[in-house]
Amino acid sequence: MIKYLGSKRLLLPTIRRVVEALAPTGTVIDLFSGTSRVGHALKRAGYRVLANDHNTYAHALATCYVAADLERHGADAARLVAELDALPGAPGYFTATFCEQSRFLHPKNGARVDAIRDGIARKGLDPVLEAVLIVALMEAADRVDSTTGVQMAYLKGWASRAHKELALRVPELLPRSDLGGGEAWQLDALDAVARLEGDICYIDPPYNQHKYIGNYHVWETLTLWDAPEVYGTACKRIDVKTRGSAFNSKPNARDALERVIRGVRAPHLVVSFSDEGYLSRADIEAMLAHRGEVAVLTHDYKRYVGAQIGIHNPQGQRVGAVSHLRNTELLYVVSADAAAVGRVRELGLG
Repeated sequence: MIKYLGSKRLLLPTIRRVVEALAPTGTVIDLFSGTSRVGHALKRAGYRVLANDHNTYAHALATCYVAADLERHGADAARLVAELDALPGAPGYFTATFCEQSRFLHPKNGARVDAIRDGIARKGLDPVLEAVLIVALMEAADRVDSTTGVQMAYLKGWASRAHKELALRVPELLPRSDLGGGEAWQLDALDAVARLEGDICYIDPPYNQHKYIGNYHVWETLTLWDAPEVYGTACKRIDVKTRGSAFNSKPNARDALERVIRGVRAPHLVVSFSDEGYLSRADIEAMLAHRGEVAVLTHDYKRYVGAQIGIHNPQGQRVGAVSHLRNTELLYVVSADAAAVGRVRELGLG
């Protein structure tokens, strides 16, 4: 899957064990699905997953990893990936914008992106199969990009991987859950909690001012394929300026999360948050307390790679040091079923 700030790759075993302790089977709502790494892992474990995210690239990822099923889409995806991977480069908007005006990918690979994405668009495919192919292209581009993992900026010099040839791979599709087909939704979180119902709701909201649409605007444009007006050195989509979330606003984040927690239609909740976020542990525990007994698991982690590199000016000179290199990720578990929370505590995680 793509490199992603806030990825729960290292936390996945813990999340899965917590979910299994709460309910060994059932439907899980993944309310802020991002890369769908969590939803994919829970689908692999046999759960039916309802994934939601308001960004279009994240909806494509959820469609691929949660809604698409190996037995229905695998063979067609393999055939089409092989066909598209054979296309020669044809530079267009993507190359001009993200490889020449900016330097997210080497122009030779940008030309391949243009050709392959145009090829996908021409086929008029079923939306689920189209999403699988877009994700294949997104991940191929991610493997040869020249960033530290976010698209607020690119490296001054080409990363060594940027010189490699872009190559498509079929994403890791999973068989359909015995409980029913997974679903991918593209709704505001409050609209999603009003429509989706499950046994467990996993909530991993944005926790500070950084918008995911700004961090991954290249993937948003790759998915929408709409050739938008751009601004700044990073060539961000112009709508990055206006597309936001209450969770990215310090004055609004508390009310937004509280409304989501109150609206969730699931008996068990698992909330992931960072100690770098706008809301404190006491804030979140207070929000959850009305829903039942609360347990909190803590995990110490290295901060994202940009923090490890440090602060540099546009000329590439180091001009400052970050304040800290580690942070604490917290998993809050709440349920009206005290026995379920007790099973989580018995896991001895943290």
